[in-house]
Amino acid sequence: VTVLLTRRTDHLSVHAGQVSFPGGRIEPNEDALSTALRETEEEIGLARDHVEVIGRLDSTTVRSRFDVTPYVGLVTPPFSLTRNEHEVAAIFEVPLTFVRDKANFQVRARNTVDAAPTVSGSGNTHFWALEYGGHLVWGATASILVNLSEVLRG
Repeated sequence: VTVLLTRRTDHLSVHAGQVSFPGGRIEPNEDALSTALRETEEEIGLARDHVEVIGRLDSTTVRSRFDVTPYVGLVTPPFSLTRNEHEVAAIFEVPLTFVRDKANFQVRARNTVDAAPTVSGSGNTHFWALEYGGHLVWGATASILVNLSEVLRG
């Protein structure tokens, strides 16, 4: 069992090059779940009827002021993925056992005085991070994985 993640392309205007889950903005007449399924299909080619949604994690507001509502779904092989080359540089998986182990997460700090402002203002900000397979997962994506880990550990 794995967790599927993407690395965004470097040319995007928001969160360029960062590791994330498939996702995006809610369109008119759409709810958060419909958005998640649509964006997953658009970004990595995984059809929504192949995803069994089993739950929702805690919503979070990211530093760039986007509200994120994460959903958890099961995808049973076989399935194929086709990345949207404009938005997604890479698709990779992290074993769920790795995500469940809180020892794999670190708290890191960043001085944000010269960076984009945080939700709480400027200064030092602390965030979760983990590294897997040469990928640095940090910020909101890592926080969502911490939340998943906590839910799974009960």
